[in-house]
Amino acid sequence: MELNWNLDALYKSFECDEFKNDLKKLDEVINDINLWADSTVKDHENEVNKLEEYINKFSRFVELIERLYSYVSLNLSTDTKNATALKYSDILNQKNTLTVGASTKIEKWISEIADLNDKIEKSELLKEHKFLLQEVVEKSQYLLSEKEEAIISKMQNTGSNAWSKLKNNLISTLKVDIEQDGEMKQLPLTVVLNMAYDKNGEVRKKAYEAEIAAYPKVEEGVAAALNGIKGEVLTVCELRGYKSPLEMTLKGSRMDEESLEAMLTAMKESLPAFRKYLRRKAEILGYNNGLPFYEMYAPVCEADMKFTYEEGTKFVEKNFRTFSDNLADFAKKAVENSWIDVKPKEGKVGGAFCSNLHMIGESRFLLNYGDAFSDVVTMAHELGHGFHGECLKNEAILNSDYPMPIAETASTFCETIIKKAAIKEAGKEEALAILETEISDCNQVIVDIYSRFLFEKSIFEKRRESALTVEEIKECMLNAQKEAYGDGLDPNFLHPYMWTWKPHYYYASSNFYNFPYAFGLLFAKGLYAEYLKRGKEFTKAYENLLSITGKNKIADVTKVMGIDIHDVNFWRGSLKTVEEDIERFIELSK
Repeated sequence: MELNWNLDALYKSFECDEFKNDLKKLDEVINDINLWADSTVKDHENEVNKLEEYINKFSRFVELIERLYSYVSLNLSTDTKNATALKYSDILNQKNTLTVGASTKIEKWISEIADLNDKIEKSELLKEHKFLLQEVVEKSQYLLSEKEEAIISKMQNTGSNAWSKLKNNLISTLKVDIEQDGEMKQLPLTVVLNMAYDKNGEVRKKAYEAEIAAYPKVEEGVAAALNGIKGEVLTVCELRGYKSPLEMTLKGSRMDEESLEAMLTAMKESLPAFRKYLRRKAEILGYNNGLPFYEMYAPVCEADMKFTYEEGTKFVEKNFRTFSDNLADFAKKAVENSWIDVKPKEGKVGGAFCSNLHMIGESRFLLNYGDAFSDVVTMAHELGHGFHGECLKNEAILNSDYPMPIAETASTFCETIIKKAAIKEAGKEEALAILETEISDCNQVIVDIYSRFLFEKSIFEKRRESALTVEEIKECMLNAQKEAYGDGLDPNFLHPYMWTWKPHYYYASSNFYNFPYAFGLLFAKGLYAEYLKRGKEFTKAYENLLSITGKNKIADVTKVMGIDIHDVNFWRGSLKTVEEDIERFIELSK
């Protein structure tokens, strides 16, 4: 079974003619866009034709640059020191800035069209892109001058983009000194992180201690990256006229503050139930002062929940089929066509992700698979992202980009399918183990995500005044963990370095990439409840829901399924299902 992904559908290599020709084509497309924009904005004649040209030219540009950049970034994610990929990453980042002036000019020109909606109705192509054009007008109030936009875009290449690469390099090459079988070894961080799931408590504790002891080797560099990126974000926010990075994120997420507040209110109300679960887990494992951080993922029973990669893929496909053949067939296709990079290895980034390659109608998945049930769940999660892309395959490329909060819906829905189906066929011990995995994952997505939200909020507030020291960043992390976890965790064993390897803090274009996970979980739970009510007929409605996520506001997407995200009771209802699972777990574990 192939364990490394195959990228040939993008390009065979950096040296192949297709890659080199597309790089040249990109220059031609950029040059064409710039000349066209200069002539277009001179007057408002032939507006319908010009709007159609805008859609066509930028579709071509996005398709080409995303294809090239996907190949580069996917290569870098499995080998962060790949010198050729690093070189082309810089080249593409620079080329990407060359259309910023033209975009700014043309978007301002679009915002000046007096009767835009009337013009849109005169063309099928424009009608298809109606939401995109209306969004251009909405966002134009935050656009700076053409020259300022170009400067920001160019400076990001030596600013946030460079800091992000530095952080990835430091973390992916960090070696952890750890004692194994009586001898000291140096292991990649990703391998040591996987030990948190080990059956042996001594291994888990040793891995945590070795991990914490390793971070001082890179902490100053990673802190500099965090300070650099967050400082840049604050500057850009201020220049554009946003009140805060959070406001910028919400507008970019097509979400309003009212729905975020409704969700956060329900999440805060649910914290005591999660703390009750953590204290019970601590009791089972023999602790009386709350759960130490290193026991967060510890198995609570003897159930043998090991899955080789091959077993894991079969398990996922079989249980996806209980929901729909389309979903199961997609998972099978991903496995059989080597779309997945499976195992941890030196130079590979940590965590897991899915990259939807709309331009070729495929996806690629990065895992750091370690044979635990949680790895099967992660695989299902990422395949869910891929299925979201599959449902958008027939949409125009400019209508395929969905906002962060809705991005975690399909992935979380797929997790739910796997866990629920697995519990049905499990014995008592296994059922307890699966239930505990489900609650543990929810704990991550509600409690830990809330701590990450609090952490990022405090980092932005402090960064307004000055750069933060390593100690100040660690203090922000510990304070956020204490506020979110309360007496559920042992205060003597928290994790002051959780900011170092989590990638989400280092995306200058996606700040607060934390609450979308909670949104995805809770929205998916609401959808799953609908599925239980409606049965097989739900699957078509679900695929339709995913297909419209690139061209609607979030509240309008959720309305399609009869869900009002402004209503705190919707969020409470989804959280109630988790609270019921916690009560069931406590009962089963006695």
